[in-house]
Amino acid sequence: MIDHITIEVSDLDKSKLFYEKAFAPLDYSLAFGKEGVFWAFDVGNGCLFEIQHTVEKPLLTHLHVAFRVKSKAEVDAFYRAALEAGAADNGAPGPRPDYGEHYYACFVLDPDGYNIEAMINKA
Repeated sequence: MIDHITIEVSDLDKSKLFYEKAFAPLDYSLAFGKEGVFWAFDVGNGCLFEIQHTVEKPLLTHLHVAFRVKSKAEVDAFYRAALEAGAADNGAPGPRPDYGEHYYACFVLDPDGYNIEAMINKA
């Protein structure tokens, strides 16, 4: 299951207003964010759609997709399989306390350089 998707936008304020209006009929709403950096919209079922803008080097990549898995072992297995398939390491499996108390994830760059994450956020 997809947990969250993050896209880079050229104008964060303009995109925030656009998505607030476009998502209103779907009952999707702004969940959290940081002024001038990113905004996350709750799109149901615990999933997020995020927009980010960076003037310098992107925090992630132009596109980031996080897959929610069932266990830490699945995070580890995804990481190994992705590297064996040719992905580049972008963050070995491990705790991510900045994201949540129980957040455990890994990050790889796919053949096009997109940041792909496998994650779990429960004890």
